[in-house]
Amino acid sequence: MKKIILCAAVAVFGFLSVSAQGQFKVGANIGLPVGDFSDFYSLSAGLDVAYLVDVSDQFKVGAATGFMNVFGEDLETTFGEFTVTAEAEDAQFVPLAAAARFMASDNFYVGADLGYAIAVDSEGEGGLYYRPRVGYNFTEMIGVNLSYTGISNDGNSLNSVGLGVELSF
Repeated sequence: MKKIILCAAVAVFGFLSVSAQGQFKVGANIGLPVGDFSDFYSLSAGLDVAYLVDVSDQFKVGAATGFMNVFGEDLETTFGEFTVTAEAEDAQFVPLAAAARFMASDNFYVGADLGYAIAVDSEGEGGLYYRPRVGYNFTEMIGVNLSYTGISNDGNSLNSVGLGVELSF
Protein backbone atom coordinates (compact mmCIF):
# COMPACT_ATOMS: atom_id res chain seq x y z
CA MET A 1 0.00 0.00 0.00
CA LYS A 2 2.83 2.39 0.87
CA LYS A 3 4.47 1.77 -2.50
CA ILE A 4 1.22 2.45 -4.37
CA ILE A 5 0.67 5.75 -2.55
CA LEU A 6 4.30 6.77 -3.05
CA CYS A 7 4.13 5.94 -6.77
CA ALA A 8 0.89 7.91 -7.10
CA ALA A 9 2.48 10.91 -5.36
CA VAL A 10 5.53 10.76 -7.66
CA ALA A 11 3.24 10.55 -10.70
CA VAL A 12 1.24 13.58 -9.53
CA PHE A 13 4.42 15.59 -8.87
CA GLY A 14 5.74 14.59 -12.31
CA PHE A 15 2.49 15.60 -14.02
CA LEU A 16 2.53 18.95 -12.27
CA SER A 17 6.13 19.69 -13.19
CA VAL A 18 5.26 19.70 -16.89
CA SER A 19 2.06 21.72 -16.51
CA ALA A 20 2.33 25.35 -17.55
CA GLN A 21 -0.60 26.85 -15.64
CA GLY A 22 -0.57 26.26 -11.93
CA GLN A 23 -0.73 27.98 -8.60
CA PHE A 24 1.59 27.58 -5.63
CA LYS A 25 0.07 27.76 -2.18
CA VAL A 26 1.95 28.07 1.10
CA GLY A 27 0.29 28.14 4.48
CA ALA A 28 0.44 27.60 8.19
CA ASN A 29 -2.05 25.92 10.48
CA ILE A 30 -2.70 25.19 14.11
CA GLY A 31 -5.00 22.54 15.50
CA LEU A 32 -6.33 20.59 18.43
CA PRO A 33 -5.87 16.81 18.59
CA VAL A 34 -9.12 14.85 18.84
CA GLY A 35 -9.98 11.20 19.34
CA ASP A 36 -7.90 8.43 20.87
CA PHE A 37 -4.64 10.36 21.15
CA SER A 38 -6.02 13.67 22.45
CA ASP A 39 -4.93 12.70 25.99
CA PHE A 40 -1.32 12.40 24.83
CA TYR A 41 -1.03 15.47 22.62
CA SER A 42 -2.00 19.08 23.33
CA LEU A 43 -1.61 20.98 20.06
CA SER A 44 -0.63 20.54 16.42
CA ALA A 45 1.10 23.06 14.17
CA GLY A 46 2.09 22.77 10.57
CA LEU A 47 3.38 24.33 7.40
CA ASP A 48 1.81 23.47 4.05
CA VAL A 49 2.95 23.71 0.43
CA ALA A 50 0.75 22.79 -2.53
CA TYR A 51 0.78 23.17 -6.28
CA LEU A 52 -2.60 23.05 -8.02
CA VAL A 53 -3.54 23.14 -11.70
CA ASP A 54 -6.95 23.97 -13.16
CA VAL A 55 -8.82 21.01 -14.60
CA SER A 56 -11.86 23.23 -15.18
CA ASP A 57 -13.09 26.62 -13.96
CA GLN A 58 -14.27 25.03 -10.72
CA PHE A 59 -11.95 22.06 -10.17
CA LYS A 60 -8.23 21.99 -9.33
CA VAL A 61 -5.90 19.05 -8.72
CA GLY A 62 -2.31 18.85 -7.64
CA ALA A 63 0.14 17.77 -5.01
CA ALA A 64 0.62 18.79 -1.39
CA THR A 65 3.35 18.37 1.19
CA GLY A 66 4.53 20.16 4.30
CA PHE A 67 5.52 19.54 7.89
CA MET A 68 3.33 18.74 10.89
CA ASN A 69 4.33 18.71 14.56
CA VAL A 70 2.01 17.35 17.23
CA PHE A 71 3.14 18.47 20.68
CA GLY A 72 3.31 15.78 23.38
CA GLU A 73 1.73 16.35 26.76
CA ASP A 74 2.75 15.32 30.29
CA LEU A 75 0.46 12.68 31.81
CA GLU A 76 0.05 12.11 35.53
CA THR A 77 -1.39 8.97 37.11
CA THR A 78 -1.84 8.46 40.83
CA PHE A 79 -1.64 5.06 42.52
CA GLY A 80 -2.58 5.59 46.16
CA GLU A 81 0.16 7.82 47.54
CA PHE A 82 2.35 7.58 44.45
CA THR A 83 2.14 9.84 41.42
CA VAL A 84 3.74 8.80 38.15
CA THR A 85 4.41 11.38 35.45
CA ALA A 86 5.07 10.37 31.85
CA GLU A 87 5.93 12.68 29.00
CA ALA A 88 4.59 11.96 25.51
CA GLU A 89 7.17 12.84 22.86
CA ASP A 90 6.30 15.20 20.01
CA ALA A 91 5.24 13.46 16.80
CA GLN A 92 6.43 14.90 13.47
CA PHE A 93 5.31 14.07 9.96
CA VAL A 94 5.96 15.06 6.35
CA PRO A 95 2.86 14.31 4.26
CA LEU A 96 3.06 13.54 0.53
CA ALA A 97 -0.41 13.79 -0.95
CA ALA A 98 -2.56 14.30 -3.99
CA ALA A 99 -4.77 17.37 -3.58
CA ALA A 100 -8.14 18.34 -5.04
CA ARG A 101 -10.21 21.52 -4.65
CA PHE A 102 -13.73 22.26 -5.85
CA MET A 103 -14.60 25.96 -6.07
CA ALA A 104 -18.23 26.14 -4.92
CA SER A 105 -18.19 29.91 -5.60
CA ASP A 106 -15.59 32.54 -6.47
CA ASN A 107 -14.33 32.53 -2.89
CA PHE A 108 -15.57 29.36 -1.14
CA TYR A 109 -14.08 25.90 -1.75
CA VAL A 110 -14.15 22.33 -0.46
CA GLY A 111 -11.32 19.92 -0.97
CA ALA A 112 -9.19 17.09 0.30
CA ASP A 113 -5.61 15.85 0.42
CA LEU A 114 -4.93 12.10 0.35
CA GLY A 115 -1.58 10.36 0.56
CA TYR A 116 1.02 9.07 2.99
CA ALA A 117 2.52 10.82 6.03
CA ILE A 118 6.17 9.96 6.65
CA ALA A 119 7.13 9.95 10.34
CA VAL A 120 10.19 12.14 10.92
CA ASP A 121 10.79 11.39 14.60
CA SER A 122 12.82 8.28 15.41
CA GLU A 123 10.08 6.32 17.20
CA GLY A 124 7.10 7.24 15.04
CA GLU A 125 5.44 5.39 12.23
CA GLY A 126 3.93 6.91 9.14
CA GLY A 127 0.51 6.11 7.81
CA LEU A 128 -2.35 6.92 5.49
CA TYR A 129 -2.79 10.70 5.42
CA TYR A 130 -6.16 12.34 4.77
CA ARG A 131 -7.23 15.92 5.17
CA PRO A 132 -10.69 17.11 4.10
CA ARG A 133 -11.05 20.88 4.23
CA VAL A 134 -13.27 23.86 3.56
CA GLY A 135 -11.86 27.28 2.81
CA TYR A 136 -12.61 30.86 1.98
CA ASN A 137 -10.38 33.08 -0.19
CA PHE A 138 -10.56 36.73 0.85
CA THR A 139 -8.52 37.78 -2.19
CA GLU A 140 -6.70 35.95 -4.99
CA MET A 141 -3.69 35.71 -2.65
CA ILE A 142 -5.05 35.25 0.90
CA GLY A 143 -7.42 32.63 2.29
CA VAL A 144 -8.32 30.68 5.42
CA ASN A 145 -9.31 27.06 5.85
CA LEU A 146 -10.77 24.67 8.39
CA SER A 147 -9.54 21.09 8.14
CA TYR A 148 -9.68 17.68 9.77
CA THR A 149 -6.33 15.89 9.55
CA GLY A 150 -5.92 12.18 10.08
CA ILE A 151 -2.94 9.83 9.99
CA SER A 152 -3.93 6.15 10.28
CA ASN A 153 -1.74 3.10 10.76
CA ASP A 154 -2.81 -0.43 11.77
CA GLY A 155 -6.10 0.69 13.27
CA ASN A 156 -4.61 3.60 15.20
CA SER A 157 -5.37 7.14 14.11
CA LEU A 158 -3.87 10.49 15.09
CA ASN A 159 -6.46 13.17 14.31
CA SER A 160 -6.74 16.93 14.69
CA VAL A 161 -9.10 19.74 13.78
CA GLY A 162 -7.22 22.78 12.51
CA LEU A 163 -7.49 26.35 11.31
CA GLY A 164 -5.06 27.66 8.73
CA VAL A 165 -4.10 30.63 6.61
CA GLU A 166 -2.94 30.21 3.02
CA LEU A 167 -1.08 32.45 0.57
CA SER A 168 -1.33 31.84 -3.19
CA PHE A 169 1.28 32.76 -5.82
